[in-house]
Amino acid sequence: MPQITEIFFDCDNTLVLSEELAFEACADLANEILELHGIDVRYTGDQLIKDFVGQNFRGMMVSLQAKFGFELEKKELEAYVKKEEDRVIAKLEAKAEPCVGASEVLQRLYDSKKYGFAVVSSSALRRVQASIKKVGQDKYFDADKVYSAATSLPTPTSKPDPAIYLHALKEVGKTAAETVTVEDSKSGALSAIRAGIHTIAYVGSYNGKETQEKMAKVLTDLGAKVVMWDWSEFDKCLKEIEDSPEAPQSSL
Repeated sequence: MPQITEIFFDCDNTLVLSEELAFEACADLANEILELHGIDVRYTGDQLIKDFVGQNFRGMMVSLQAKFGFELEKKELEAYVKKEEDRVIAKLEAKAEPCVGASEVLQRLYDSKKYGFAVVSSSALRRVQASIKKVGQDKYFDADKVYSAATSLPTPTSKPDPAIYLHALKEVGKTAAETVTVEDSKSGALSAIRAGIHTIAYVGSYNGKETQEKMAKVLTDLGAKVVMWDWSEFDKCLKEIEDSPEAPQSSL
């Protein structure tokens, strides 16, 4: 079997602590839309994170339309998607920080030259690029190795649809068996697992041990191979996947 030679990374709350900032901006706009449609429900950023973590704004709005029984015309939805993207990027450029330990792991992997790697996200490409640039991680990823379910595909989608992972595999010329990804959310993990990619469940960005333990169980029940509580455990997690009987073997 082939070695693992490619590592994919989700961005939001995996490489960059962006979810809380993004959902603050997202909640403001979602509430404006609900008010315009006469729906007497309002969300906080925390509530949106709980209900929609791992989805992009387009996917979230599809879910909200189904839940509350209203409809946005295609042009109207696209205008809101652009507006949300602009608001989120402004917040990220002002306040985004890296996930603890993530940049150090990226630097070491970059220096080792053992693996190719890419960012594979649900978020819009401009948002992902703004996030990794703000925290200095853009130097580790070639411009054409950042993939967005909202932007990079012929038809925009969102995780848990595996389309963005299948696209990334095709673009980098790798098979799922040669690839590992790091994901923090249910929708992200499902996307990768449905694409057949070995998945490390990262729970270090969740607040509190109880929440981390709950998410660890959720993600492993879905099929994630191993849980990473902190980025300092990355090498151990990768080796555990490589050493498992059904996984590709590496020369590490």
